[in-house]
Amino acid sequence: MAVMIRRSTVAAAALAVAALAASGCSGTNAVSQSVGGSLGYGTGDQATTWVKPADRSTVAGVNGTLLDGSHFDLSQWKGDVVVVNFWGSWCSPCRQEAKALDQVARDNAEKGVRFLGIDIRDDKARAASFVESHRVTYPSLYDESNLLALRFRGVPPNATPSTIVLDRQGRIAARHSGAILYTELRNLVTRVLREPSR
Repeated sequence: MAVMIRRSTVAAAALAVAALAASGCSGTNAVSQSVGGSLGYGTGDQATTWVKPADRSTVAGVNGTLLDGSHFDLSQWKGDVVVVNFWGSWCSPCRQEAKALDQVARDNAEKGVRFLGIDIRDDKARAASFVESHRVTYPSLYDESNLLALRFRGVPPNATPSTIVLDRQGRIAARHSGAILYTELRNLVTRVLREPSR
């Protein structure tokens, strides 16, 4: 009898895990590193998380090779508002939001706002083709193993795509889970720009 209870408990737990995986969710506060057919991420819920200045976590150690082969270190942009977008050429919502992201980047370039893409779990040639075909004008780090997401503690990217806005101190001010609209991103950037420098 005890064996049957244990087996049924294990079976129930396995069904719960399978249901969670099928739902495409990877949680709100953790980055899934398992591939499992989802390339390590679930689909976004279109929710925006705003973080009060006193509760913000600093992002450090984001560096690597850009799609053009040059080295990049995010710390060189400290003092600017930075928008970081996690994307992949395999991601349909990423294609839908590409134009909006690039438009907000161009609209705010002279206001001290920088944009960085982080291309995850991708083929480099396909990623480069995506950037060219969607006319993305800002740089993208190539992160095939999806390890850079671990640098975004507190409010990490939890979907593909995810967009994170960093304040001038290099702290996470906001995260949007899923494809973001032009007006949503413009409003987030404007809100962070209006914050006092310190």
